[in-house]
Amino acid sequence: MIGRRLKELRLDKGISLSELSRRSGVSKSYISNIERGVQKNPSLIVLRKLSKTLDVTIEQLVAWKFASKDEKSS
Repeated sequence: MIGRRLKELRLDKGISLSELSRRSGVSKSYISNIERGVQKNPSLIVLRKLSKTLDVTIEQLVAWKFASKDEKSS
């Protein structure tokens, strides 16, 4: 769920994976793993860096209300 939301926010802002990595200080491979659902539980520190870079709150990044219907019914 976090991965899909992260990717959605990143693309909405027109930021590449490489650019998000450079700006946030989080490795490109780690961000990719989050977006692909490989890393399902990123640390609060990583979430803070990503949310700050994307100019959203951590809550906006992980909020349940942003999940798709399929994810909510799982």
